[in-house]
Formats: sequence, structure tokens, C-alpha cells
Amino acid sequence: MSGAVAGGLVGALGAAGLLLVGARVRALRRPPLEARVLPYLRDLLPEGAVAPGAPGPSTLASAVAPVLRAAADLVDRTLGGAASVARRLDRAGLELTVHDFRVQQVVWGLVGFAATAGLAVVTTWARPANPLPAVLLCGAAFVGGVMLRDQRLSALVRRRERSIVAEFPTVAELLALAVAAGEGPVAALDRVVRRSRGELGRELGGVLAEIRIGEPVAESFDRLAARTGVPVVARFAHGVAVAVERGTPLADVLHAQAADVREAGRRELIEQASRKEIAMMVPVVFLILPVTVLFAFWPGFVGLSLTAP
Repeated sequence: MSGAVAGGLVGALGAAGLLLVGARVRALRRPPLEARVLPYLRDLLPEGAVAPGAPGPSTLASAVAPVLRAAADLVDRTLGGAASVARRLDRAGLELTVHDFRVQQVVWGLVGFAATAGLAVVTTWARPANPLPAVLLCGAAFVGGVMLRDQRLSALVRRRERSIVAEFPTVAELLALAVAAGEGPVAALDRVVRRSRGELGRELGGVLAEIRIGEPVAESFDRLAARTGVPVVARFAHGVAVAVERGTPLADVLHAQAADVREAGRRELIEQASRKEIAMMVPVVFLILPVTVLFAFWPGFVGLSLTAP
């Protein structure tokens, strides 16, 4: 066999091998049918199962996850109040389960424990002492981290509810204008939701989604009134439900509720200003007034001291 023929055969074999490798790589890069369909059928997957072709958890996550779940169960049994936590998660607009929140509490506690333990190790290394206070401090840091996550959730709830109250008059007026223009409640709600970007708009978007899948309008608003923690929104939802059921003028109800909320906000602002006015007296009485008195009497005191025999 000549060298040219041998070289041609080797080149052909190499090209065939590269084609096979390229075809296999292309087939591996394309996700299978199960991986493309099952993400849209997540309710059919058992809890904790991973869709075929989807990236699974890492080895470290697989090793740590059972420990975190056990610690989260222990925290849940110790603290209790799962119903309260679930309600606050719903009011905060977080898509978390109670168990996920308990896991986050454990993680926050471990972060506090690790930070305190590291500081204690450095301090003990520089100056050896009794380790019992350090151990107690680390335990207190873990408990503080757990409670801090709970307080953070309550703060998120309060901030979101303040945002909803601030947005309510505008949203109610827009809804009243749409209804007064001749649109039905659902069409007016759709128009307002498409133009709203706040927390109340998201809540009304959930109500609109329920209505579109076949829920009655009154029942959807009743459900909104039951799950919200804002009395203003609860009255608004009840008013809309009653207006839809009994055929009362919805625009008048919305205008009246928006006016009530604005009046309540005005009263709250006046009360807050009065409290701030009292708080502003503290620096005046304890800082500015003593300095003024000192500037007024200090020259005379110095003059008396210089002229005294």
C-alpha cells in the first residue's frame, strides 16, 4: 500500500471519528423530551424528585441537607407557631413554605454561631481563659440568629403592608374611574393590574388569575379579605364582593374607601408629627439649652474669678 492511500485511509478514519464525536456531543447538549416537558408538570413529581436531565444537587448540598432539615424540624417543634409563620409568609408575599423558613432560621443561627465562635477562638488564642462563657455566648448567638430571622420576616410584613396602604387610594381611584367609564369589574381590574407595579397590584393580579380560572368574583375577593393583614384592603375586598353580589354602585364604594384611606393617612401623619415634635424637644432641652446657658454665664464666671482677691 502506498503512502498516499494509507494517508487517505487515516484521514478518512479521523474524519469519521470527529463526525461521530460531534454528533454525540450535539445529542448530549440537546435536552431530552422528559427534561423539556416535566418542568411544566411539577405537581406530578414526588416531593424532592429531580426532573430527568435537570442538574441535581451537589455532593455538599446532599450531605448538608438532611442535617439542616433535622435542625429545622427541631426548631419548629421548639418554637411552634407554624400557622402564624405561614400567615406572615403569605402576608409578606414570599413563596416559601414553613419548613423552608425554618431552614433559613437555622442557617442564620449557624452564621451567628460561626461568627461568634471565630471571634471566641481568636480571643482565646491571644489570651487563654475559661471556655464556658464562650460556649454560652455561641449558643446565645445561634438563638439570636434564629430570632433575628423571625424579626426580619415581621419587618418585611410591616413594610409590605405600609406599601399596600400607600398604594391603595390610587389603585381604588383608578378602579373606580374604570368602572364609572362603563367597564365591568373584571375588565376594570385587568386594566388596573396591567398598569400597577406595586404590592397591591400583585395581590389584585392573584385575584384576577383566580377569576380567570373560573372562580366567582365575590369568592376571590372574599379570599383576598381573609388572607390579607391590612384592614383597609379587607374592607375594600368585602365592599367589592358585596357590590358584585348585590349590584350596588361599585364606583361610589371605591371613591368612599379611597377618601377614607386618605383621611386616615392624614390623621396618622398629624399624629406622627406631634410625636416627632415632642422628640425634637430632647436635643433642645438637653443639648442646645445647656450650651446657651453656658455661653451666657461663662464670661461672668471667668470675670468674677479674675477679679476675686
